[in-house]
Formats: sequence, structure tokens, C-alpha cells
Amino acid sequence: MANTRNVTEFIFLGLSSNQDVQKVCFVIFLLLYTAIVLGNFLIILIVLTSRSLGSPMYFFLSYLSFVEICYSSTTAPKLISDSLAERKAISLWGCMTQLFFIHFFGGTEIFLLTVMAYDRYVAICKPLNYTIIMNRQVCTVLVGIAWVGGFVHSFAQILLMFHLPFCGPNVIDHYFCDLLPLLKLACSDTFLIGLLIVANGGTLSVISFVVLLASYVVILLHLRTRSSEGRRKALSTCGSHITVVTLFFGPCIFIYLRPSTTLSVDKMVAVFYTVVTPLLNPVIYSLRNAEVKKAMKRLWIRTIKLDET
Repeated sequence: MANTRNVTEFIFLGLSSNQDVQKVCFVIFLLLYTAIVLGNFLIILIVLTSRSLGSPMYFFLSYLSFVEICYSSTTAPKLISDSLAERKAISLWGCMTQLFFIHFFGGTEIFLLTVMAYDRYVAICKPLNYTIIMNRQVCTVLVGIAWVGGFVHSFAQILLMFHLPFCGPNVIDHYFCDLLPLLKLACSDTFLIGLLIVANGGTLSVISFVVLLASYVVILLHLRTRSSEGRRKALSTCGSHITVVTLFFGPCIFIYLRPSTTLSVDKMVAVFYTVVTPLLNPVIYSLRNAEVKKAMKRLWIRTIKLDET
């Protein structure tokens, strides 16, 4: 980092320079972030306390909810506090730290969604061997692989950025530190690094997305041999997964699978995958899943009974 000492901090332009708009953003994103934390925490609590949700699918869902809380927490609190600040600054090391954790949790979510698709494949296509293949030890190993995969992905990204010299200007046209806005501020040729970023981030997103879609196609083809009731239940579960996968991967592919250029819509797209998607995940999984709704109802009844005693 010796070449970067000329710049010790970065200044965010944020979502808007209008003070009234920023105040509205403060209220909106504070409410959204609160809903993200409470909604995903509720999913974790329900899975941990409900005996009926002991299958691997809900084991993975609880970890996905935890990742969503961490993922949104890398950007949302800073966005909320900056909405009321005249000077939206972040230190160089703070910027690199934020960048690392954004891609760490984002990468982990990509691998975790892939693991969840594999779980659905085994459950639907190999139901007789499901409990043997997806035992708790295997599930724990798969979650560990997801975390390691996210770390390797993020470490590779941050390693590329550490070699870039930042000697001015230091104004980032964004509300958090991300790869493409930072490349614009580097005082060196970033063409090769931009290609490596696309190869690491964009290609990972595309390959994972294609693998996920292929697995669900195989699942849907296999469902033709099931009874109508079995098809309905499996389609409901897979429908939730496909919705989450599309909402997450679509914006990520748009941002990271292109040359090192930024567009005016990037900030709005980033809001979608850093705030909106983590908010929608617990809604999608709870409203489309009868077992989760029943477990939620039982938890609510137990809570009321405890309050009455």
C-alpha cells in the first residue's frame, strides 16, 4: 500500500446531493435495514426453535439469513449515517475493509445458494437417499465450503485493489466502496485489473447462475413423474429458490460482468442487491412456505403464553 499514501480517505457522493432527499433516504433506509435485521433474525430464530424445521433446507436457510444480515450491514449503516452527514468520508483502510466484507459475504451467498440448489436436487431427484446424502455432517461441510469460497473470492478481489496507486482525486460517485468506482480513481492503467475483476466476480456470478438454472431445469423435468400434490409442494419450494436466485444474480451480473466502466444506474442497481434483496428473502421464504408459516404461528403462540404467565 506504499503507493496509496497520497490518498488517506475517500469522499462518497451518496445517492443524492439534495438535503431533503437525503433526509427521506435516511428514514426509508433506516426502516428497510431494521426490517432486514428483524426479518432475517426471525427466520434464524424459527429454524433454531422449531423441531419441524430440522431438515437440511432450513439449516441452509438459517445460514442464508445470517449472511443476509451481515451482507446488508456492510453498506446500510454507513448509508444511513451518511444521509445526515454533510461530509461523507471513509478512511482508505475503512474503504478496503468494507470492500473485503462486501465481496466476502456476497461470495458466500453465491456459494450458499448453489448448495441450496444441490440440496433441492437431492431431495427431489433422490428422495430415498436424501437423509443419507444430506446428513448433518455433510451439510456442515457444505456451509464451511461456502464460507471458504466467499473468503477466497473476496481475498482475490482485495489483492488486486491493494496494488493500485491512489494519488487523487478521492471522490467516489457511490454510497459505498466497490471495485469499479475505485478503479476510476486509480492513477495507473487498470485495464488488466478490470479484466481480472470481471473474470473473478462476473464469471463466478454467471457460472453459478447457469449451474443453478440447470439444476432447477433437471428438477422440473424430474417432477413430471410425481403426483400432483408432490409437484405442487416441490414447485412451491423451488419457486422460492428461483425467485431469490434471480433477484440476487441479475443485478450482480449487470454490475460485474462488463468492462471497468460505471453507469449512472449503478447506484440504484446496487441498492437493489445490497438492501432490497436481503429484505425480500425472508418474505419470499416465509410467505411461500407453509411449514415456515406454521412454525412462525407456533412461535407466536408460545411467546404470548409466556407473556401471560
